[in-house]
Amino acid sequence: MKWTAWAMRILITTSASGCAWNSGDFCDVATPIRPSAPAAAVMDRADKAAIVKHNEYGARACGW
Repeated sequence: MKWTAWAMRILITTSASGCAWNSGDFCDVATPIRPSAPAAAVMDRADKAAIVKHNEYGARACGW
């Protein structure tokens, strides 16, 4: 039982501290998404729309 409690504390601490590493705004941490041709060929329409939305926002907000 002690091992489980210790492991849970480690997992929770690690998960919570992971958010602290993403400091900065979108332009500091994001980059354009450029899938390869084979990857784009197997993507569905929703995935492609999400990439376009991400890249268009980056172009407007960050000047990509």
